[in-house]
Amino acid sequence: MAAEFAVADQQQFDAAVKKINPGETIILQNGIWENSRLKVNASGSNEQPIIIKAETPGKVILTGDSRISLGGRYIVVDGLWFQNPSGSESIELRISSKKLASDCRITNCGVTNDHSSPDNKRSSRFVSIYGARHRMDHCYFSGKTTMGPTLVVWLAKGKEAKHRIDHNHFGPRPQLGENGGETIRVGDSKTSMQNAACIIEHNFFEKCDGEVECISNKSCGNIYRRNRFEAVSGTLTLRHGNNCVVEDNYFQGLGTKGSGGVRIIGEGHTVTGNRFENLMGDDARSAVCYMLGIPDSPLHGYFQVKKSKLSNNIFLNCKNNIVIGMAWDSKPKLAPLESIISGNIIQNNKGVAFDIRCDLTGVRRQNNIIVKKRPLDLPNLPIAEPTGPDWGNFR
Repeated sequence: MAAEFAVADQQQFDAAVKKINPGETIILQNGIWENSRLKVNASGSNEQPIIIKAETPGKVILTGDSRISLGGRYIVVDGLWFQNPSGSESIELRISSKKLASDCRITNCGVTNDHSSPDNKRSSRFVSIYGARHRMDHCYFSGKTTMGPTLVVWLAKGKEAKHRIDHNHFGPRPQLGENGGETIRVGDSKTSMQNAACIIEHNFFEKCDGEVECISNKSCGNIYRRNRFEAVSGTLTLRHGNNCVVEDNYFQGLGTKGSGGVRIIGEGHTVTGNRFENLMGDDARSAVCYMLGIPDSPLHGYFQVKKSKLSNNIFLNCKNNIVIGMAWDSKPKLAPLESIISGNIIQNNKGVAFDIRCDLTGVRRQNNIIVKKRPLDLPNLPIAEPTGPDWGNFR
């Protein structure tokens, strides 16, 4: 039988970590763990991972400046709840800048904040993902009020991350009032031209209003599929990077002010099979928005849209359906090139089907169906339901 170590405080936890072997488990006893810095610098294996779990999921509550940091490989963290975190990180998949974790899993955990007022003076993250091949699933995150994304994927230079972020519930996040309020950011401008190859799927985003970019893609080769965005005052923004896929997602605005869909910047992106419904955003928060590019754009700027495909999507009762040629200021001038918009069904009783603001020479539109009333017999999407942890009632 694999050993199990029951621990009641950080001192006991640290002692257990020093002697744990692959296949063994550390069980955190129920209760309040205040200002606990839990570091796991150990490695299991694919067949025998090291497990860090709550005695009862949702009953181990970490408060204040508590954090769990992982190094090594094949570590599973299960059932922890971080409440009202005051530190810069709650879950960190590294021990130090030179000791990154890989092949780990964070599951059935929660990070929540009960405070309602935005805190623009402090920067923090709920989750920072480093290393490679991690899975983050069935977790719940809500109420973040500080600057900084809720969850960040940090990329190591020249290495693919290949993380899977799935079946999580991202609950309400109030408007920050400035840039830096993303719910998920994958990469940053400095590493945006390298392949991350992450999969973000089957997640539920509910009222994630931190800023215009609910998801900020800043890397290449990522897949966003079968996620549900409900009453989100923002968009899935392909901000930097190329060759990403956005497919089979459901953007359900519920008439929420500023609710949007997908914003396209860069090369080789495919947006297909999505459903955009009752979205009330316009300009950059439209159901779909093509941004203009900046000539010789720096990494942090706006690259020209090239070789993009917008196909087989459904637009229902949206204020603005497809905007082509959006710009923040006078610098962007480059219209999309070698791009196709095809096979979409667009109901435009609340606005125009296409809001064209630039030269369309480089955009081919074909086989799109434009109707005044809601079309019948529309295909159904596999809609992600709020999953998150199987304990607690966060609503």
